[in-house]
Amino acid sequence: MAPAEAAVLLRPPGLPGVELLHARGLRQRFARHFHRRYAVGVVEHGALAFRFLGRSNLALPGSVNLTTPGEVHDGHPGSGPGWSYRMFYLDPGLVRSAAAQAAGRPVPAPDFASGVLDDPGLAAEIQAVHRLLMDPGAPLLARQGRLGAMLALWIARHAEAARPLPRAGREPRAVARARDWLDAHCREDVSLDALARVAGLSPFHLTRCFTAALGLPPHAYLLGARVHLAKALLAGPMRLADIAAEVGFSDQPHFTHAFRRLTGLTPGRYRKFLQT
Repeated sequence: MAPAEAAVLLRPPGLPGVELLHARGLRQRFARHFHRRYAVGVVEHGALAFRFLGRSNLALPGSVNLTTPGEVHDGHPGSGPGWSYRMFYLDPGLVRSAAAQAAGRPVPAPDFASGVLDDPGLAAEIQAVHRLLMDPGAPLLARQGRLGAMLALWIARHAEAARPLPRAGREPRAVARARDWLDAHCREDVSLDALARVAGLSPFHLTRCFTAALGLPPHAYLLGARVHLAKALLAGPMRLADIAAEVGFSDQPHFTHAFRRLTGLTPGRYRKFLQT
């Protein structure tokens, strides 16, 4: 049976110029229209057919579909009763900024020659980042960093006249400044822009250099610093919910999930281990 038709539209906090759509079981036939934003997403079920850039396109499950600002297109079920997809709607300035940061110089707004991309790696990243951005408890640093990396991947692989991403340079002093600042501010909902200012690099360049140097991106390092701090607090009498808030998690379930991913234990079991 086809899923019931449903849609959720969200503007994630801390990410101006970004809208998210998660739609399931769409059966609608969209008249010819255009967006003032870039649209990029992944079909999860069914098939989406649309005419774009003078060509007929068919987006099947696992494929990336996209349109560019001002280009007229339509949309309708490609087969069966409908389709489900996750979509990003992105302001042109945001995409142009991502392209410039990836190139390391000012560049024109990227253009794309095809409305459907066969790129499983990019499709998986788009889905993962979409889910992350729809989680209200996800740290701002994770949302900003993952979105920037996803946009750079999309542009580097598929934009017209794009070049492969350059290798991440070595910036040991900048990375050290960023690492020390994360240790000192791990309780806060750190933004990537603020961390980049501390390091003296662009947000995109900092993320790549930090990851190359330490083997994990800044948002993952931040979670590790929070868990490290929580371990010390678990030796005391504070309630788990209070510890979660004290070390910067939005709620106890997010705290428990992160703690278990990094230690293999829930905070409660870790506390019992300390007491034995």
